[in-house]
Amino acid sequence: MNALRRHRALTRIWASDPGWRGWFTTVNHSDLGRMFMVVSLCFFAIGGVLAMLIRAQLATPRSAFMGPEIYSQVFTMHGTIMMFLFAIPLFEGFTVYMLPKLLGTRDLAFPRLTAYGFWCYAFGGSMLIFALLAGIAPDSGWFMYPPLSAKLNSPGINTDFWLIGITFVEISAISAAVEIVVSVLRYRAPGMALDRMPIYAWYALVVAVMILTGFPPLILGSILLELERAFGMPFFQVTEGGDSLLWQHLFWLFGHPEVYIIFLPAAGVISTILPILARTPLLGYGWIVASAISLAVLSFGLWVHHMFTTGIPHMGLAFFSAASTLVAVPTSVQIFAWIGTLWKGRPELHLPMLWILAFFATFVIGGLTGVMVAMVPFDWQVHDTQFIVAHLHYVLVGGFVFPMLAALYYWLPHVTGRRRFFKLGETAFWLIVLGFHVTFLAVHWVGLLGMRRRIHTYEGGQGWEIINLISSIGGFLTAIGFCLVVVDVVLNFLAGNRSPRDPWRAGTLEWAMPIPPPAYNFASLPWIRSRDPVTDDAILPVGIARGEGLLGDPSRQRRETLTVDIATGSPQSVVVFPANTALPIVMALVTGAFFLGLLVKAYWLVPIAAIGVAAFAARWAWSLGSRRDEGPLPAGGEISLPLASETAEPPGWWGTIFLLLANSVFFGSLMFGYAFLWTVAPNWPPPAYVQPGLVSPALALAGVIAGTLGIRGAERRVRAGQAIGLPIAMGTGGLLAILAALLMILFRVPDPARHAYDATVWVIAGYAFFHVLLAAVMMLYVSARDRAGYLSPNRCGEPRIVRLWTDYAAAVTLLGGGAICLPGLLT
Repeated sequence: MNALRRHRALTRIWASDPGWRGWFTTVNHSDLGRMFMVVSLCFFAIGGVLAMLIRAQLATPRSAFMGPEIYSQVFTMHGTIMMFLFAIPLFEGFTVYMLPKLLGTRDLAFPRLTAYGFWCYAFGGSMLIFALLAGIAPDSGWFMYPPLSAKLNSPGINTDFWLIGITFVEISAISAAVEIVVSVLRYRAPGMALDRMPIYAWYALVVAVMILTGFPPLILGSILLELERAFGMPFFQVTEGGDSLLWQHLFWLFGHPEVYIIFLPAAGVISTILPILARTPLLGYGWIVASAISLAVLSFGLWVHHMFTTGIPHMGLAFFSAASTLVAVPTSVQIFAWIGTLWKGRPELHLPMLWILAFFATFVIGGLTGVMVAMVPFDWQVHDTQFIVAHLHYVLVGGFVFPMLAALYYWLPHVTGRRRFFKLGETAFWLIVLGFHVTFLAVHWVGLLGMRRRIHTYEGGQGWEIINLISSIGGFLTAIGFCLVVVDVVLNFLAGNRSPRDPWRAGTLEWAMPIPPPAYNFASLPWIRSRDPVTDDAILPVGIARGEGLLGDPSRQRRETLTVDIATGSPQSVVVFPANTALPIVMALVTGAFFLGLLVKAYWLVPIAAIGVAAFAARWAWSLGSRRDEGPLPAGGEISLPLASETAEPPGWWGTIFLLLANSVFFGSLMFGYAFLWTVAPNWPPPAYVQPGLVSPALALAGVIAGTLGIRGAERRVRAGQAIGLPIAMGTGGLLAILAALLMILFRVPDPARHAYDATVWVIAGYAFFHVLLAAVMMLYVSARDRAGYLSPNRCGEPRIVRLWTDYAAAVTLLGGGAICLPGLLT
């Protein structure tokens, strides 16, 4: 088969549906990545318009441009859009589009999960934009602090839009993170060992793990605050044993790592582009990987530096101040490695390099002001002033937007197949950079003069007037620059010259394919023997097109790629991907109905939507697998590999591992909240503890034993080719016993609105109840799959997945049940 026939055959297999239908049924990572990026940039434009409204309001004292109610909605939505609807989704979209191309594979691990995450993001973001247009947008700040956001002070639906909409959007973030982690670890080109991975893949892996561990505290906080607003559970009400500082802890457990979640992808972009435009290998590859990992770890120990003025004990102030300063070390390692790369090479000042140089100047200033606010006495002076606003923008715009603009111009030929002809980008560069620095250097200045943040107006005569006017003029210059970027991209897309395949003479795999990229990425999967495979083997793209790599034969007429060993990159199995389907968008719509029911208090809709989600999830899972063993398949050359579904650790097993990581962080945050209220909150101990007696603990313990032994027995029987009815019955019975024990506990707490202790008991028991019920449903599902012929001694991965969920449900029951029952037993 020649290259052209192979291309046509693979295109028929991998292409999205034609016409408008393809937008709603595609599961192709290139399509979904472009959709993610376009939607996130639309939200960026909306956030930018809101920023200009803010600057127009603050340009003069006693401005009547906006009243305080509208201004509160505008600045809340500006922060919410930029943090939740632009920055993280742009990383997700860029990574969804680019990561398989960098890794030398054909798609991400779970294509339908990518599509589901995108539609959850689009629908959740649309809810918030609808609230803005309807004049009922959130107005308590993008950080949503209680008691300002509590029902008493924000009685309308505004705050509920934020809590429910952001939780809906975060489904997308968790989905993308699971997708990225599994893809980096298992879905790479053959021979691509960990030390041969492109540097951006390391950054994507680190950021995805940070999302899985950083976002659950925010999701928990949003759920707790919505439960308080909807049902009166007093988690943040001091008079009933709650504490509003609990929200700050949960929010900043997410909020400070998020700064690095935003910065690290941009650092990955710089580490990828800079050595190519400097014409030299990246200096300190291993040091950069180690510093990225160190930065991720340290970022989770800094959250209290946002709370220095809340009465933290002096020992805590000293610890978190030191940790906030220490984080500059791994950041500096990366910056000096980049400077060393420039020094060693011969930099070419193309437009992407200009944006990288702008990053250096801007981000270093933001980092230095970050070290300043890490000093407790200085932080006490500038906390909640415009100085903090300026610091935040220097870090996020300089540390994320500028590098992503470099990425835009670097990879634009890859996406469009065209080179730049019009040179508006250089004019836009100078307008944006100069306008930005004029704006936020002035904001630093006015903050040092005492101007508070989040105020809608100010009196004259304080020395702020001319500074704010200069800042606003700079802001509008920046906005004009961004408009020119849009015009430049559109013009070059429509009228640019045809680009050669590798316009930058790069060595990474994304330039080893035709551009724009075909739906299948690579006609065959190349063997990788170095970090710069295209540089080391100039004819590699030709060999890929000729089918000289693995899986170059499309005769099986299905979407196939490889999984590899995590460490060495040696091929392990063949994965068959699903075809185009509308299931993700339909499931996202039903998920949206669940959140909409919560928002408008139509609680009859919530269980119906939940059942619908479960039904679609079962349909989703049922379409996987096969009723027959195919055995080892020829993968190319002399290599034969089993199907991934015929291995002990199929892709779903790996996805479950990392989903349970996020789940366990959520549960750990819940237990942290319980301990915080118990030890710090006023009005404790509660009026009464749960008195569990002996029956419910004994029933739960027996259920845990029966459930965990039952699923293990079913797994052993599947491996032996025997019927699994008896162990499944035993395991399901054990889980039902746990459910009964949890219900007995809940009946002993009739009023969760009485005290924060009672509310927390309800949430812990409800969380355990949900996971035990989920494990029971999964056991019944495995039994049905066995009867339908989907399980065999080779196809034994599904019971192993259910075992993970069962063990997790058992662990949650023991830990949560112990936390609930022990106080009552001891008293």
